[in-house]
Amino acid sequence: STPLHYAEIVPARYVLAILGSIGMAIVYGLKVNLSVAMVAMVNHTAIKAHHDAATITISNISSPASGVEECLPPGGSSVAAKVEDGPFDWSEPLQGTLLSCYFWGYLVSQIPLAHVAENFSAKWVMLFSVAINVVCTLLTPVFTNLHFGGLILMRVLEGIGGGASFPAMHVMIASWAPPTERMVMSTIIYVGTSAGTALSILLAGVLSAQWGWESVFYVMGCLSCIWMVLWVILVQDNPKKQRFISPEERQMITSSLGTEQKVEHHPSVPWAKVFKSIPFWAILIAHTCNNFGWYMFLIEIPFYMKQVLKFNVASNAALSALPYFPMIIFSIVLGKVLDSLQSRGKISTTFARKTATSICTLIPGICLLALCFIGCRHYDAVAIMSVGIVAMGAMFSGFLSNHIDIAPNFAGTLVALTNTAATVPGIVVPLFVGNVTHGNQTIDAWRIIFGVTIVLFAIEFLVFVIFGSGSEQPWNKSEGPKDPEAKDEKTPL
Repeated sequence: STPLHYAEIVPARYVLAILGSIGMAIVYGLKVNLSVAMVAMVNHTAIKAHHDAATITISNISSPASGVEECLPPGGSSVAAKVEDGPFDWSEPLQGTLLSCYFWGYLVSQIPLAHVAENFSAKWVMLFSVAINVVCTLLTPVFTNLHFGGLILMRVLEGIGGGASFPAMHVMIASWAPPTERMVMSTIIYVGTSAGTALSILLAGVLSAQWGWESVFYVMGCLSCIWMVLWVILVQDNPKKQRFISPEERQMITSSLGTEQKVEHHPSVPWAKVFKSIPFWAILIAHTCNNFGWYMFLIEIPFYMKQVLKFNVASNAALSALPYFPMIIFSIVLGKVLDSLQSRGKISTTFARKTATSICTLIPGICLLALCFIGCRHYDAVAIMSVGIVAMGAMFSGFLSNHIDIAPNFAGTLVALTNTAATVPGIVVPLFVGNVTHGNQTIDAWRIIFGVTIVLFAIEFLVFVIFGSGSEQPWNKSEGPKDPEAKDEKTPL
């Protein structure tokens, strides 16, 4: 029969991984497109006029200020091409609010939707996540033109949808990934966040430069609709429900996960044990500190390049997106290397997670330190930022898939808990940057911002390396009927 013939060529678990990756790319792409579109939406000249003329602001025109290091646009001319102005006169603090309000929705939706994903269906939760983002993106231009409150409403609703994506995918990975492929499958899926970010930054830059800021939302929203059809048809919650799968693959996955017998009872979350678990707290602290750095690179670096280094919108978008493509390759290669070392018994899961987490903290921290001293050397600054972003890709094989090691039964809930805490930086970063740089778009202001981020990377590194673990925790099987299934860490996953 056709479905089986197709299933023998393409393993069903990798169909899930690739569609999952594209789904994450859509959620992240629709999250960051505003950061780039915003540069084309605000009226920089009007905002500049609100400040004292001597103050250095976000316009592309270099205004000398006594004793402050001020960059000229690349190429050295003191005046860049015409300042690109949009229709909206929004102050920096308001811009910060517009960028951070996405996370208000993200904050409240994760834990309830993780519960739905674990107990009912992760497939449909993920579909909801993408669908609400697509609808709100298509409505964004209409609501924004009415009032900036309309934009806030759309972003909060997108955040509610976005909050469902990580818990839903963690539940899917726990049901589909054989332990020896867990790192590589997690990486393929979550690297979609980087791919979506990169493509969104590039596309938003091109669209806003060519056809105006509204086109960013219309084009991206329409393209995302195709995925929804494929997801409904080709993906199921677990191998037992999947039609498009070979019997061999189904048997291989269920036996490796110990899920041949259907366990109808989903154990209830042992909340007290979770909150007393040191490995869980190590993930939570690592996730929160790392997200501060991640959002710094994701949301604020385009502003740094426009306001301090004076790149124009199109080259800003291209240079901001550049590092995400090597990051994708680096993340997948690292995941594959760590998986294969682990399956050969050379390293433990714990060692693999700590190695990956060390890479995604130490290298970006060093890069931000270098940025503090590089001054106006435009392309050196871009190169350093790129190295930092590529190294951040190690997080997918590090703390970010660690929840599935310590408690596969509760992976959705655990990632919802840590990602809820890690959402706070998403709210704080734009507000923090907006306030530090308010009427003060200088390298000195950004040194303060980078310094705070470096300290948080250092905390993450120390906490995870000392307290992190890749071993399944006893409380994973502590409640509900006896599970013959959950295996000991032989692989050692």
